[in-house]
Amino acid sequence: MNLGLAIFLIVIALILGLVGGFYGARAYMKKYFKDNPPISEDMIVAMMSQMGQKPSAKKVNQVMNMMKHQK
Repeated sequence: MNLGLAIFLIVIALILGLVGGFYGARAYMKKYFKDNPPISEDMIVAMMSQMGQKPSAKKVNQVMNMMKHQK
């Protein structure tokens, strides 16, 4: 095997590994955040209580919808 072919195969393998790793990590993080959202309804109720507000179901749902639609 000549040197040029070996270098070419190494570069191709590196590129494929980087692309595969990127998409694999991206899919893992999407699944992780879907299964474990960064903020839950219980956290929102606790925050509203600490701020002196009475957390009604309507207010909690409004905040959850705002959090879901933000990107």
